[in-house]
Parts: sequence; structure tokens; C-alpha cells
Amino acid sequence: MAVEDLHSALISNGNGVHAKQSEQKSFLASVARWVLKSAMWVIFVAWILLFFIVPTDFGSSFYDDWVAATDGTLFGETGSVLLLYSAPIIAIAFLAVPYIIFFGEDEEEYQEKRKAKFSLWTFPVLVDGPLGVVSAAEMIGIILFIVFVLSALYFYTVANYGMLGDYGDLTEGEKKTFMLQMSAYCFGLIVLSCLAFLFLPIARGSILLRLIDIPFEHATRYHVWLGNLIFFLVTMHGLCYMIVWMIRGIIPSEVVEWKSDGGANLAGIICYGFFVLIWVTTLPPVRKRYFELFFYTHQLYVFFVIFLALHIGGVNFSKAAGGIFLFMLDRFLRFCQSRRTVNIVSATCFPCGTVKLVLPKPANLHYNALGFIFLQVKNISLLQWHPFSVSSSPLDGKYHLEVLIKTVGEWTTKLRETVSKNSAEDSDIQLPHAPYQIMASVEGPYGHESPYYLRYEKLVLVAGGSGISPFLAILSDILHRIKTNKPCLPQHVVLVWAIKTSNELSLLSTVNMGSMDFSDRLHIEIQAYVTRESECLVEDGRFYNAPISSVFSFSKGGTMSILTGTGNKIWAGTYVIASTVGFVFALGLLDILYIDPYSIDAWWYLGLLDVICMVASVLIFGGLTIGLWHLWERKTTSQESAENGNNEIVQSNGTLTDKNEYQKTLISETTVRYGRRPNFSEIFGSLAEYSAQVDVGVFVCGPSTLQSSVAKECRSHNLGRRGRKGNSPIFHYNSHSFDL
Repeated sequence: MAVEDLHSALISNGNGVHAKQSEQKSFLASVARWVLKSAMWVIFVAWILLFFIVPTDFGSSFYDDWVAATDGTLFGETGSVLLLYSAPIIAIAFLAVPYIIFFGEDEEEYQEKRKAKFSLWTFPVLVDGPLGVVSAAEMIGIILFIVFVLSALYFYTVANYGMLGDYGDLTEGEKKTFMLQMSAYCFGLIVLSCLAFLFLPIARGSILLRLIDIPFEHATRYHVWLGNLIFFLVTMHGLCYMIVWMIRGIIPSEVVEWKSDGGANLAGIICYGFFVLIWVTTLPPVRKRYFELFFYTHQLYVFFVIFLALHIGGVNFSKAAGGIFLFMLDRFLRFCQSRRTVNIVSATCFPCGTVKLVLPKPANLHYNALGFIFLQVKNISLLQWHPFSVSSSPLDGKYHLEVLIKTVGEWTTKLRETVSKNSAEDSDIQLPHAPYQIMASVEGPYGHESPYYLRYEKLVLVAGGSGISPFLAILSDILHRIKTNKPCLPQHVVLVWAIKTSNELSLLSTVNMGSMDFSDRLHIEIQAYVTRESECLVEDGRFYNAPISSVFSFSKGGTMSILTGTGNKIWAGTYVIASTVGFVFALGLLDILYIDPYSIDAWWYLGLLDVICMVASVLIFGGLTIGLWHLWERKTTSQESAENGNNEIVQSNGTLTDKNEYQKTLISETTVRYGRRPNFSEIFGSLAEYSAQVDVGVFVCGPSTLQSSVAKECRSHNLGRRGRKGNSPIFHYNSHSFDL
């Protein structure tokens, strides 16, 4: 008996020590996470305040003192400005690496019920207008930029007016001309501040976007807003100078002037010319009708950056260098990933004109259900790239992902024709695998760092047409998580789908619910609205024809490359750090061996040298890291896992599904209404009436009119909670519409 008591006491003490050690580790981890997060916030706030302060008298004095204090050092004035304007955002990227690696995703939030509360990011403030749906957080950002531009103009104008006395007795006309010239210069300074942010949102796999968990397709709109603002400011910058030159009668000489001790005017005009071409093709009528023209014209950003550096010189270019450098890192990594040829494993043509492609991927390339890829099909075009939402869940299989592509244009029509032709040939010769390969290149997958849709107890998914694709991935992911007992908070999912014809309902067959009963853990409600049919046109309620499928042999090409910014966290972080260190090293080496010994001081030349250093550091130091990353990929992706991946894909997609099998899919859960559109007021009113005080995630994928209608209902019900004494749900608006 004594021995048993002693044994129990030892076990109890052991468990107690283990629990205490776990608590200590958890505490230390929490402290480390708080320190990293606080440091990044402090740096970011200080960086933002810098832009507001510099135009003031205090900020101007601080800037002059800062440059004077660092004058004569290794990197000179260029290094001083780099440290002040670009180093903060690079430092945040550095700190983001350990933060994402160790504290990136907390699965406990996907299973813990919390009290409903508002979020600035998901509360729509503006629902109509040229900016589309704007959340409260986005509105704050817009206001900050407006305040910055107006305050900077005010402080610069006051300072310029105070300088008039330094130029002696000027006539009234000369004073106006002087003020106009200085205003032009001030517009240029404000442009440089805005340029520091312009390239940050479009770095698709950026470590910064992963840090704040904003996917590229959502951040693109910030790039568009900033681009329009910068275009206006640049136009004012050039227009004011042109008016001054016209008044003084020196337009011809000033236009072609290429100064060495100031801004090179001709380089600036050429830079503006490229900017005009880029901006014009981004206008919605041009972009939507001539997407290829928009896409190819946007590649002129390379010349825009080069001539910008030639125009403003190395010191001023350093103010915007941080964001441009991070974009360069992302662009080079995307180029390396897209060099890999990927063979499409299988393709399915649905009766509604949609094509499903199954693409192979390595097991260690992770993504979330709301992810997307950029796809180039070599059989159709060697130049065109198109973005598509992923329609499969990462739990559907380790070695593949799926995309649904609706036939709406020339490229997608050619894709469907290629798949249909191959499927017909395959059917004629009665072989298990098609003899014809469809080869592709892939960039991505991109998207949210975490599956944030799992944070809501209730989900409302609103889709228009092909916008159903990402929501099929969400439904599949939730079903898999419940089946395998993974963390999953949603218990009630409502899918509202507006389509033109009933044959689009066949897309629901891509999600197989199997034979498992989820009724006790998950309630799925699907409401389909067929707008162009007044009644059911098929017998026995069957809304589909059997899709045509082809399974391709695995003889050429390979799987998707893991060389992406959203891939392995350690390698992605190492790539950023190594390239940045290389950039600093290249700048120092350039100063020691060339700039200082030969007294290089021409503005335009120093700007060009800065660009060359940035490119060289990315190619050499970043390229070396990518090479090691690629070797690691080859080592970890063994032949055995590749063979298992092929078998898995062929087994899951190689056999045509029997029509009766579709009854086990989401179609059996669908209520179809003909000749009408969704009444969102009625739908949201019902949810508000029968839902408790919980967070309801509302996700929309469809045209802008659909987004506005849903956002309007979310805002209306959220603002009306006070009248209901808060005893109703909070609707969190999330848009997943990709609009380049």
C-alpha cells in the first residue's frame, strides 16, 4: 500500500512539474509575442507620424539636423534618408519573420465562442460610390491620407510664403510665379511620400501582407486608390511647372534640360508619359474591355521606376525605396516560381460553360480555402496570366488543388474548346488517360494567412454566378474539419447564390458530402435564385447533365513550385533578410569603391546607381537564397510522395462520377427559386430575428451591385442593434471579389 501511495505521489508531482513548465513556456511565448507586436506597432506609428511632421517647421529642422548629423558617414545623405524613410518598413518586415513563424496562427480562436463585437475592418461605412464598399478601417486610412495631403500643402505654402522676403522686392506677378513654382515642388515632395506606400499592396506574397492578414486581391484596391491620388498630384506637379515655364517663356529649354545638380526635367517628362499610359489603361471601361492591354501596359512600371530615379536623384528616391524594394523581392520570387512547367492533371467541362482544372502541388505547399492562383496555359498563350479563386479545400488532398473557370472571354473560350476537344478524342479511343497534355505555369497560391472564416459561429455566403467558387472551398473545408474533428467554429452556413440559368447548379456537385450525417453539428442552407428562368426546365428536379472529364497522363512537367512568398515561412523570411543585407552591402561597397573615390555627385546618376544596387542585391543575394530554397524543395519532395500524389489525384478525379452520386452532394441541400432575385432585406431580417448575439460572417463574391446590396443590409442591421438593445447578431462584411 505504501509503495502504491509513493508511486501515486511521484506521478502527481511529475504532472505538476510538467504543467508548471507548460505554463512558463506559454507565458514566455505570450510575452515574446507582445514584445514583437508592440515593437512593430511603435515603428509603424512613428513612421506614419514622420510623414505628417516633416512638412512642419519642427519637422523641417529635424530633417536638416538628421542629415547633418549623418553627413560624412559611409552612406552619406542617401543613407540618412534611407534610414529615416525606408528602414522602418524594412524593420517591420524583419520583425514580421519571427512573428509569423512562431505566432502566425492560433487555432484556439476557431473553437472558442466569444462575445459578439464590432470590427473596424468588417463594418461597412460607404456602400455606394466610386470607391465601392469601404469599411470603417479603410475610411480612417482614406481620411489620414487626405489630412496628410492637405496639411502638407498648408505647411509648405506657409513656409514658401515666408521665403518671399528673402528674394528682395518682387512684383505681384513675380510673387505669384514664385509661389506657383514652389507649389509645384511641394506637390513633388508629397508624391514621394505617397510613393512610399504605392508598391506595398501589390507585392502578392509580401511578408507584410501575411503579417496583417490582408490578401493581395483585397489590397489591390488600396494600390488603385493610391495610384489615382498620385496621378492627380503628379499632374499638378507638372502642370504648375509648365505654367511657370510658359510665363517665363522658357518651355523648350526646360523640357529638354537634364540637370546634374537637380531634377532632370526630361527624365521626369518621360516618367510622366509612362505613368499616363499606365493610368489610362486602368480606367474601368478600358481595363474590362481590353484586359490584355491593361496587363501589358502595366509592365511599363519598370521604366516608370527607372526614369523616376533619374528625375529625382538618389537622395529623394531613397524616400520611396523601401516599398519598391519589397515589391522587387516579390516580383523576382514570382518570376522564379512561374518558370516551373505544371501539367494539368484533369479537366472537367460543366454544362454551364465552366471548366474545372486539377493542378498538382507538393504536400508542403499550403493554402487556405479563400486562396487564389495566377494561371498561364501554354497551349493557349505564352504571355497571358489570369487570376482564379481556388475551389478546393486544403483538406481535399495534399497533392492537388482545383480551380473553376467560367467561359466569359476569348482566353477562357479557347481553354474550354481545348478541354472539350481532348475529352471527345479521349472518349473516341476509349483510353483511361488522354494522349494530349495541357501544360501550364502557376503563381501562388495567395490569400489570407489564416482561415479567418472559421472565427464566426454563423456564415452567410453570397455569390453571383462564378463567384460560387471560393465558397465551395469554404463548405468543403468546414465539412472536412467536422469529419476529422479539427477546430471549426461555424455551426450554421447559409449560401445565397444568384445565377442566370439552372444548369449552373451542376457546380454544386463538386462538393461531396458523403454518407456522414452532419445535422447535429452543422446546418447547411442553400438558396439558389435562377433569374432568367421562370420555372424548372428539367424533369425529376435534376438540374444537371453529366460533366465531361479528362484525366491526363503524368509524363511531362511536374507539380507547382513552392517558391512563393506565401510558402515556407522560414525560407520566405530568409529571402527578405538576405536580400536586404545584400542591398546595404552593395550600397556600402559602391560608396567605398566608386562614388567617394571618383566624387560622383550627379543626381540622376546616383539615382540610377541606387536602382542598380537594388536589382543586383535581389538577383545575387536573393537569387542565392532562392537557389538553396529550390534545393531544399527537391530534397523534401521525394519520389515516393510524388507517386502518392499522382495516385491520389487520379483516383479522386480519374473516374467519371455516376449521376446518382450527385444526390449526395450539395444539390440535395438546395432550395431553388425561379424568376426572382434574392431579397436581402428579408434574408438578413430572418437571420437577425432567429440569431442570438453572435458574430455572423458575411462573405460576398460577385459584381459591385451585389456587394453594395449586401453591405447596405449589414450596415443597416448593425446600426439598428441599439434599438433592439443589442440582442441581435453583428454582421461582419467581407468581400472576396477579385477585380484587377
